[in-house]
Amino acid sequence: MPSSVVANTEYDPKRKVLRITYTSGKVYDYLAVPQQVYDEMMAADSKGQYLNYSIKGKYRYKKVKA
Repeated sequence: MPSSVVANTEYDPKRKVLRITYTSGKVYDYLAVPQQVYDEMMAADSKGQYLNYSIKGKYRYKKVKA
């Protein structure tokens, strides 16, 4: 199901980096994210809701580009 918040997700299992591209065009890397969290996000009915409740505020992040 398409998300109104998340345009794209990429996950690097070796580095445990979850890259989120928002529909606004902003891109953030969330650091030290376990594979299980990424898998759960991909399986979630609402990726934006999962992001808000299970990733934001729980993992360090850095802005990649605006």
